[in-house]
Amino acid sequence: MSIKKEQPKINFVQNEHDVLSYWSKHQVFQKLIEKNSNGPKWSFLDGPITANNPMGVHHAWGRSLKDLYQRYKAMNGFNLRYQNGFDCQGLWVEVEVEKELGIKSKKEVEELGIEKFVQLCKDRVTKFAKVQTEQSIRLGYWMDWDNSYFTMSEENNYAIWSFLKKLFNEGKIYKGSDVVPWSGRSGTSYSQMEIIEGRKLTVHKAVFVKFPLLNKKNECLLVWTTTPWTLSSNIAVAVNSKLKYLKIKTSDGQIYYLAKENLKYQRLEKDFSEKKNWVDGIPKLKTLDQIFKERGGYEIIDEIDGSQLVGEKYSSPFDYLEAQQTKGGFPLDPQAINNKSAIDCHLVVDGGKDSEGNDMVVEGEGTGFVHLASGCGSIDNKLCKQFDFVSISPIDNQANFIEGFDYMSGKSVIDKEVIQQIVNDLKERKFLVYAEDYPHIYPHCWRSGEELVFKQVDEWYINMDWRNQIKKIVDDINWIPSWGQDREHDWLDNMGDWMISKKRFWGLALPIWTFEDGSFYVVGSKKELEELAVEGWDQFKGKTPHRPWIDEVKIKHPKTGLIGSRIPDVGNPWLDAGIVPFSTMGYFSDKDYWKEWFPADFITECFPGQFRNWFYSLLAMSAFLENKAPFKTLLGHALVKDEKGDEMHKSAGNAIWFDDAAEEMGVDVMRWLYARQPVENNLLFGYEKADEVRKKLIGFWNVYSFYCTYAKLDNFQPSEKWLQKDKLSLLDEWILSKLHLLIDEAKQDFENFNVDKFLKKFEIFLDELSNWYVRQNRRRFWKSENDSDKMIAFQTLYHVLVHLVKILSPILPFVTERMFLNLTSQDSEENKTSVHLCSFPKSDKGLINSHLVDKMEILKTIIENGRAVRKKANIKIRQPLSSLKIFTRNQDIHSFIIEQKQLILDELNIKEIILEKDVKNIGVFSIKPNFKSLSQKFGNKMQEIIKYINGLDSSVVVQKYFDGDASFESENQLSFEDIIIEIENSDSDVAFFSRDNVVSLNIDIDEELMHEGLVRDLIRHVQTMRKDAELNVEDRIVIGSKFSKIFNNALSKNKEYFMNETLCLQIVENLENFSYNSLFSLEDEKFEIFIKKAD
Repeated sequence: MSIKKEQPKINFVQNEHDVLSYWSKHQVFQKLIEKNSNGPKWSFLDGPITANNPMGVHHAWGRSLKDLYQRYKAMNGFNLRYQNGFDCQGLWVEVEVEKELGIKSKKEVEELGIEKFVQLCKDRVTKFAKVQTEQSIRLGYWMDWDNSYFTMSEENNYAIWSFLKKLFNEGKIYKGSDVVPWSGRSGTSYSQMEIIEGRKLTVHKAVFVKFPLLNKKNECLLVWTTTPWTLSSNIAVAVNSKLKYLKIKTSDGQIYYLAKENLKYQRLEKDFSEKKNWVDGIPKLKTLDQIFKERGGYEIIDEIDGSQLVGEKYSSPFDYLEAQQTKGGFPLDPQAINNKSAIDCHLVVDGGKDSEGNDMVVEGEGTGFVHLASGCGSIDNKLCKQFDFVSISPIDNQANFIEGFDYMSGKSVIDKEVIQQIVNDLKERKFLVYAEDYPHIYPHCWRSGEELVFKQVDEWYINMDWRNQIKKIVDDINWIPSWGQDREHDWLDNMGDWMISKKRFWGLALPIWTFEDGSFYVVGSKKELEELAVEGWDQFKGKTPHRPWIDEVKIKHPKTGLIGSRIPDVGNPWLDAGIVPFSTMGYFSDKDYWKEWFPADFITECFPGQFRNWFYSLLAMSAFLENKAPFKTLLGHALVKDEKGDEMHKSAGNAIWFDDAAEEMGVDVMRWLYARQPVENNLLFGYEKADEVRKKLIGFWNVYSFYCTYAKLDNFQPSEKWLQKDKLSLLDEWILSKLHLLIDEAKQDFENFNVDKFLKKFEIFLDELSNWYVRQNRRRFWKSENDSDKMIAFQTLYHVLVHLVKILSPILPFVTERMFLNLTSQDSEENKTSVHLCSFPKSDKGLINSHLVDKMEILKTIIENGRAVRKKANIKIRQPLSSLKIFTRNQDIHSFIIEQKQLILDELNIKEIILEKDVKNIGVFSIKPNFKSLSQKFGNKMQEIIKYINGLDSSVVVQKYFDGDASFESENQLSFEDIIIEIENSDSDVAFFSRDNVVSLNIDIDEELMHEGLVRDLIRHVQTMRKDAELNVEDRIVIGSKFSKIFNNALSKNKEYFMNETLCLQIVENLENFSYNSLFSLEDEKFEIFIKKAD
């Protein structure tokens, strides 16, 4: 089978579909698994994707990274498991099912029926697991799709039971009461891990209210809160005993206490001025000074220490409520032994320090007093417990006020109308001093978007007093980026106990059974459950361990003999994902197999959030079960945002769905875009960004297409015999050296999980291959005789392309497959089935000439500087010029420049180069002070230094510059950053310089040069016409045109050159039966050109 000619234009998307069909037909993935089945094991652990919706482009970044590193390892002969994971259980699935059903509360779920609801959740997960599987296949993500793990599986759930059983046996499971973030809509609490995910900017109605001091007429504390509903449940007020407080008297005779520094503090000044974390339409916040002046003014009558306020008694705005007056707290705890009411606890207390040693009450925002509602805030709760105060828990599971709260009872605490009603009430009863709209970041449900509240509830926890075990194994991991290690330590240092319960329906059924004596028991396996079951086993048998079936099972306590029921709670979903290194690799069923694959060599997921979620749960569970890190290397990547850097949201109209992107921009383009992105930075994704990458991919395709066209035309047969080093041209040797250096760098970057660094090196190489090697060697491919020089050019380009295709195949699996199959169709040494069955290339040290590469870099710099001169002089490259003067700092390279002068002449379109040994012969240099640098460096001495610089001999300074000296004057420590060096241009010469060389171009254009330039413009136009007419590169043509006089003269002197470059056999004035025509226009010259294929 001979090589196929490839057209310059390719439909990358259609090619991807064709390659997918090819892989399926030839079972390429299965062949890869068989090929590497006896190879060394490389264990990749997949973080489960939430099977709840179709994939987005943000999912595709991580999945592309997972795939390309697995492909790379497979090319190196490693045996992989290829197991994909689906995250199945949790509130995120429930929320979507509720949306489909139009359900808006937990109560409605119960009315529907738990069994039906749970089945719908299962069905949704199954549906979208199939959707995501197809999308992942479209992405080119190679996995064993018949062996994906599901976190809802019995295997996974019972593995968590075993983990919890071990914790229970060591006394690490407990039921605790705490104030936690709570969703009224979902009727469940949120852990520390989860609330950070949903924090977003919102506006609350904040109020300044007065708390009258008892036994001090007309004196009150000024209290500020952003949650007025919590005032109903006030217990105490905290003060900072070390701060200074003011007593101010207002025009109405009222006396207020507030922190001294807060009086004129400009609250949220930076947020407002920079419009960060600010909401449009919200005015600038007023200072307390402004507020009191607008109310008639004030005077400061005293200044006291905060400690003097400690112990003061006060009354709160809602002391008339039943909740405030009930002894023992509200609702009354039957087991409570505290006979105080909330009113009895109304004291000013010292806020002290938090767990991190920071003051609880600080200056700045607020008033210097913090109102404590122990049933509405976690910190409040802890502080009130220290003083043996009671608690008021004012809301039910729907975040509505319970009975006992007057007009507020039954109303939602997050309803803005209710909040306004409370504010109006405070105003009417003369407790309100001032109300304002206050923008700040506040927790929301990260799935439903609903604002969270803080509620006192009983939940189940894991005592994390073994965090040091986790911290130890964190340091055994290779974190990429490296700062991930510190981020994980920060979380571990500040985290609380792990709340593992959810008051929901779809999820891990926590294996906790409770008994009438207050005890509880954790069941560790399905077998143990069957042994302990005394009721409901027959109904449960054959079912998965989920609600409602598991709820039917009652057990007999193995020690007390009491009969117990399972708690209705389900588990935190990060238990589901954290157990997978054990559940998916047979830890509890086949320990020998597990040992072969544990720990994982590599995981990769999105960084934000996962320090607190998946990474944390993996580390915690592995530390407890095995005291060992569950993975060796973690590659974390940032977020995908739109091209402007904004979050992608459907509601904002900037979301891009995976299917749309795949079919419009193509998967290879997407994967290139993902792979070249530094993982620590957010990826700005969009169609314009994709177009930039597509241009690079097209550039690669064009080099390949160029080779295929001429290899097909000349029936070239690849053979390494043509790569004899003594027969290679300088450019052959150079590009082969660059290639094999690139192979070494590719291997190093892949091994270090730095594919972005490699891809940027490849982009540089691609430019060198296309714009240097191929362009300079076109005539070697074009010429008619098939001599050894032509064969060497073919083999060199073939060698480069095949190796590039292989090292790029993990990143661009589709286009490289097509290229490889066509390129190697006549090469008996290559595997013909797939590039993905090939080994990753190894560099050939014998083909690397580093000294040549260094010299070529200097040559390239000279040419690039020459192009810069043309741009400076505004003379296009098609216009020939007479001469170029060159000065190089490294004069040892002069002989090399002479040898390769034709390359310079061709690239810069000049007739002669002149090498200068003395920089003075190439132009006149001048120096002047760099004011910006000098002002930073010398300050008040700058004028003195400027005068000194202006008096220097510029020729001496310039000579030191080109000698490579670090500085030019030691007394004042002046460096070259402190001056600006310029070269003066003459009427006929334009110069440009860098630290290594200077070039000066003669820009005088005589008639002969002008004529050649005109012909080159004409050639370019005809070549474009050939392309537009879809002529083959080898087709000869006839041209017809009534050229203008100046162009006739130009053609007469450059006719042979014109005919050769355009493959023209004849020029006539009138051309009949032409196939294509176009108007040529250059300045004032215009004429029609006609072409047709020659007979």
